[in-house]
Amino acid sequence: MRLGCCCIHRKYASRTSAAPQGHKRGLAEAARETARDQSRRGPCRRGWPLPLGPCKTGVEKRDHERCGARTAGFRTCPSRMDGAPQLHPSSHDPMPISAMWESKRGRNALAAMSPFHRCPAAVTLLGADPEEYQPPIWKSYLYQLQQEAPRPKRITCSQEMESRPKYYGREFHGMISRERADELLEGAEGAYLIRESQRQPGTHTLALRFGNQTLNYRLFYDGKHFVGEKRFESIHDLVTDALITLYIETKAAEYIAKMTTNPIYEHVGYTSQRRNRVTRQLCRGPPQSRKVTFQQDNKIPSPSSLGLRPTARDQEKHCSYEKAHNFKTHTFRGPHWCEYCANFMWGLIAQGLRCTDCGLNVHKQCSKLVPYDCQPDLRRIKKVFSCDLTTLVKAHNTQRPMVVDMCIREIERRGLQSEGLYRVSGFTEHIEDVKLAFDRDGDKADISEDVYPDINIIAGALKLYLRDLPIPVITYDLYSKFIQGAKISNPDARLEAIHDGLLMLPPAHYETLRYLITHLKRVTMYEKENLMNAENLGIVFGPTLMQPPDQNTLATLNDMRYQKLIVQILIENEDILF
Repeated sequence: MRLGCCCIHRKYASRTSAAPQGHKRGLAEAARETARDQSRRGPCRRGWPLPLGPCKTGVEKRDHERCGARTAGFRTCPSRMDGAPQLHPSSHDPMPISAMWESKRGRNALAAMSPFHRCPAAVTLLGADPEEYQPPIWKSYLYQLQQEAPRPKRITCSQEMESRPKYYGREFHGMISRERADELLEGAEGAYLIRESQRQPGTHTLALRFGNQTLNYRLFYDGKHFVGEKRFESIHDLVTDALITLYIETKAAEYIAKMTTNPIYEHVGYTSQRRNRVTRQLCRGPPQSRKVTFQQDNKIPSPSSLGLRPTARDQEKHCSYEKAHNFKTHTFRGPHWCEYCANFMWGLIAQGLRCTDCGLNVHKQCSKLVPYDCQPDLRRIKKVFSCDLTTLVKAHNTQRPMVVDMCIREIERRGLQSEGLYRVSGFTEHIEDVKLAFDRDGDKADISEDVYPDINIIAGALKLYLRDLPIPVITYDLYSKFIQGAKISNPDARLEAIHDGLLMLPPAHYETLRYLITHLKRVTMYEKENLMNAENLGIVFGPTLMQPPDQNTLATLNDMRYQKLIVQILIENEDILF
C-alpha cells in the first residue's frame, strides 16, 4: 500500500518487516478494509469524502505530523506550477481540504501556492471508479488574500466615558471630531475606534484605518452590531470581517469580476450525480406540437380536429423537471469554496449562499448564473405539506406529489358515489391527523378505510394540501393570465387563452393539475349519486388551485366567479385541454 510520504513508508516498512506473518496479513486486511469502506461509503452528496476515522495502517500520529501538509492526505507532486507544489490526493484516507487548517503546516502549504494555482480537493464522485477518479479544482488565491488581510487593532480610551453605551467597550471615545479620530488611528493599519457623532448626537460612528486613510461608517445596534446587511455579535468580529472584505475587494477587484467566466460547475460531483439520476415524469412535447387552433364556430372542436394526441396524458417518458435553487444567505463554519466558480468564499459570516433544498454552496454573484437544476435532498425536506410542489416531486423522484396520488386513489376506490364529495367537510382533527401522517411517514402513511372510514377526511386532506402549497398549482405569475382569459366572452377564444396558460405552467404543476382535473372529470360521471357537477367542483377548487399574488381581499372576492369558471372549463374540456 502506497503511503503519503517516504519517512512514514520507511518506518512502516521497518515495523512490518519485523512483524509476524499473521500480523502482516492483519495489516493488509486492514488496508483492504479501508479501501472497501471508502468505496462503500463514498462521498457526501456534493462530493466531499466522508471521514473514515483513524488511520488503519498503524502509523502513529507523531509520524503524520512530520509530513506537514501531507497530514491532510496529500503528497507533493514533482511537477510545479508558478514555483508552487501541486498537491494531489495521497493513498491515505483523504480529508476534506478544510481539514488542512487543523495544522499550521497545512495552512502554510495552501498559503504558499501562487495566486492562480489550482489545488485539487480530495473529492470523489459517487459511483466513480477510484482508479479513474479526477478531482475538481479549487482556487486558493482569495484564501491567501484573506490570510494577508490586516488584523483589527482596538484603540482604547484612557478615560472612563459616562456616556458610553453598555454594548460598547473601551474602544468608545465619546464625542470627538473626525480629525481627532484620524490622529488616534494614524499609522496603525486595521486600527479602529467608536465615537459619538458631532453632527448627529446620539448616533455612533465606527472609524477604521485602512489603506492609509480613515474610513467612517454609521454604526447600528439592535441586539447585534451592523453597518450593512451583516450582523455581528461583537465589534471585533465586525471589524475583522470588514478588513477582510476591504482587503480582498481592493487587491482582487479585477479577479473577482472575472472569476465567474470559467466555472467548474459542470465538473463537480453534484452535477455529475444529477446527470445520472433519472426522474420519471410526463414529458410534454414542444409547445408547437401542443398548440391548439380553435375553429370559428359554436361547437367545441374534437381532440382529433385540434391535432392533439388523445393518449398523450397516458404516456410516460424520461425527462427532468427543471427547478431553481432556493438560495439563502449562510454562515459557513470553517473555510468553504464556491461550487460554481471554485473560488474561496471569504469573510467571517454570511460568506455566501446555500440552497436549502440540495445544499449547493455558491457566492452571491455566482448564484445568478447557476442553472435551474436543483436536485433536492430528502434529508433536507422536513415535511410534505407546505413544501414547494416541484421540490417535493424531485426529492421523491415522482411525477406528482404523493399526497395527490394516494388521496385520489383512495377516493376513487371507495368515495366516487359519496354524496357531497369535496363539498362536505370532514372533521378538522382527523384531517390534521392525515397531514401529520404524511409529514411523518411520507408514502408509507396509512389512509385506508380501516383508519379513516369517512372519505370526506381524505378529500379534506387533499384540499388542505393543495391550499397550503407555497406556490399554488396555478402559479402566482400566471394568475392574471388565467383570469383575463376567463373574462373573454367568445367561448373558442376563451378556451384557447386558458390552453395557452396551461402550456406556461411549470412541468410539475402542469402534471399535478392534469391528474387532478382528470380525477374531477370522473367525479362528475357519478353526478346522480354524489350531486357534484363541474360547476360545483369549480366552486370548491377555484380558490384552492389559484390565489392572487397580492392576497388582496377585495380582488379575491371579485375574482371568485372567474376562478370557479376556470376550473369548470378545465373539467368540462379535460380531454381537449390536456
